[in-house]
Amino acid sequence: MKNALQVLQDHGQCVWLEDLSRGLVISGELKHLIEEVGLRGLTSNPATFERAIAGSPDYRDWLEAPETQGIEAKTLYERLAVRDVQEAADLFDPLYRESMRRDGYVSLEVSPELAHSSQGTLDEARHLWGLVARPNLMIKIPGTPEALPAIQELVSEGINVNVTLLFSQEAYESAALAYFTGLERFSLKGGDLSTITSVASFFLNRMDTAVDKLILDRLKTSRFPKEQAALRSLMGNVAIASAKSTYQRQLELFSGDRWQALSHQGAHTQRLVWAGTSTSNPNHSDVYYVEQLIGPNTVVALLPLTLESFRDHGHVHTTLLEGIEEARHTMELIEQVGIPIKELTEKVLADSLKELAAAFVNLLKTTNRSSKASTSDPVTFLRIKLFKEFYKGRQRG
Repeated sequence: MKNALQVLQDHGQCVWLEDLSRGLVISGELKHLIEEVGLRGLTSNPATFERAIAGSPDYRDWLEAPETQGIEAKTLYERLAVRDVQEAADLFDPLYRESMRRDGYVSLEVSPELAHSSQGTLDEARHLWGLVARPNLMIKIPGTPEALPAIQELVSEGINVNVTLLFSQEAYESAALAYFTGLERFSLKGGDLSTITSVASFFLNRMDTAVDKLILDRLKTSRFPKEQAALRSLMGNVAIASAKSTYQRQLELFSGDRWQALSHQGAHTQRLVWAGTSTSNPNHSDVYYVEQLIGPNTVVALLPLTLESFRDHGHVHTTLLEGIEEARHTMELIEQVGIPIKELTEKVLADSLKELAAAFVNLLKTTNRSSKASTSDPVTFLRIKLFKEFYKGRQRG
């Protein structure tokens, strides 16, 4: 009998895990998730790597090896991350080939410190692509205006790109058009368009959190019942409405003449990935974002806890194509009540980049400390023990 994650595939949606660690790979858990549970992709970020390195003994072989002592933290981190990504990509390789390069991707992020540098992003993406040397790698690049030329160039070189940190329909459209341009340039070089792909990761929870905070502030000063009712109706609903509107725009873009010319050459649709799907609003269920955005030709990225929650009690129904008029009304209402949505999405992007940059700095510090630490340290020992118990529990479940 299929579990809820496998049933999602019947509705055209694939599941990716937002978690990558050495323990996940070497414990056999990742292989189990792929072969038995229905996982079809994996993504990583500096925060997940930092937690993995700080909390696991599985990196000790390299961190404590004599030849790695004195190596710059960033170089050491790259070696650790590349090894994990390579081995994860190899586990996904049968799915990658079976799906005709549609699924089975593992994402690795460029340094968030390069988010506003087109050339820096381009150089690091090429560097990571060369280090990993796996066709089912995706390079994660934030969808900033400065990164768009790098995205175009990388696609034109046959490099898969995960455009991340998208918070608005406008930002998504820019990412999609960058993909189009990259494919067209790759085609002019004689490239096989079926060998590359891209996704556009649209983030949900962060957007609702920012909008809800602004609404609560407005409610404190509002004196008009109609305005208060309108504001309350928006709470917790803006990200879903924005995602549904963005999906409608995707359907338009990928049915036009420009796309048809690329599709006839074997190009893959740039799928939307619903990211940031954990729920923080107490009025919503723990699988709220997943259940509200189920639809064809999409991906949903889940943290381990959300994945297990949806597998346990998620309901599958094609919801992405429902409530389109309501979504449009919500987006119009945002403007009517005076919420500066454009400025807000720009701030959420800026704040997200700051958080990622801080996480990257912490990652390098952790890598540096861990390379000198001993597993006899009691705190480190406790982290190792908890880590092992966590994965044993997941395997038993």
